[in-house]
Amino acid sequence: MPENIGLRTLTVLLFVVFVGLGRSFAQKEPQYTQYMYNIGSFNPAYVGTVESPEIIGLYRAQWVDIPGAPTTIRFGVNVPLSNEKMGLGLNVVNDELGPSNQTYIEAAYSYQINLSDDTKLSFGINAGGSMLDIDYSKGSFQNGSDPSILGENYNSFYPTIGAGLFMYHEEDWYLGVSAPNFLTNGLYNDEVATIVEDNMQFNAIGGYVFQLGDRTKFKPAFLLNYLKGSPVNVNLSANFQFIDALTIGASYRFDNAVSGLAGFQISNAMFIGYSYDYNTNGLGEYSGGSHEAILKFYIGRGGFGSGGSKDKNKGKNIKNKGKQIDSPRFF
Repeated sequence: MPENIGLRTLTVLLFVVFVGLGRSFAQKEPQYTQYMYNIGSFNPAYVGTVESPEIIGLYRAQWVDIPGAPTTIRFGVNVPLSNEKMGLGLNVVNDELGPSNQTYIEAAYSYQINLSDDTKLSFGINAGGSMLDIDYSKGSFQNGSDPSILGENYNSFYPTIGAGLFMYHEEDWYLGVSAPNFLTNGLYNDEVATIVEDNMQFNAIGGYVFQLGDRTKFKPAFLLNYLKGSPVNVNLSANFQFIDALTIGASYRFDNAVSGLAGFQISNAMFIGYSYDYNTNGLGEYSGGSHEAILKFYIGRGGFGSGGSKDKNKGKNIKNKGKQIDSPRFF
């Protein structure tokens, strides 16, 4: 890449690269570094496996200092139902990249079965829709006379339907696979054929929690993303948790970035996490890295401290599946 490249030209190049690699505005899920705390975003089978209702907020600024680089805002809800088999979820994501702005809203349902006393398999589906807006006035293009970028802005709504599987041990490990959207054909038309790839994305995630001490845990994890026509996106991470509260770790995205992660369980009911990515590819020279912050609320867990939540009517610790919830599960 020439040394005297301008920011505007770099923005256009980024836009073209994203399109060419199949980062379609509809099918390709936003990229997360803290994916291990954000599983419900891309696997609907996860929503009913949590121990108590969760509310998640996430903000990601990717490749800061580069105009038009991606920014992502996510709001999610995971709710296990009282029968301990079903769950409901909500996923709202806004993903902005250059002249494009996409917002999708999806509801999820999951149903789980017992494979053994402490191992479960969950099935999930999600359905919703996405609103895609492209403002061509925000970009600079080498071929300004291209019919695909002339005229009015492009706005469209299309449905999404996806599914997933999530198998887990209540304390030690988990494995999941998902396809966020099967309805790729519903988006492909003459007006946006040049910027939307008609391909389906598949995700696979897994992790294992090692108990190193009374209040020390170690969890390696991975996330694979596959989109036909693009290289497999491989993410590896390792996190340590100390005193059931402080989390420190690192992550590596093959041929892309190395990341540092930190999190703190402020109380039984609240977790905050942060990650920073340093690009190991050519973008590392031009960007200030990527920042990601996540905030999670656990409903019904009580306030600060390490004790279990209290039921005001009964005056005793609330139980979940026969176990006291002292702190949120490490996945």
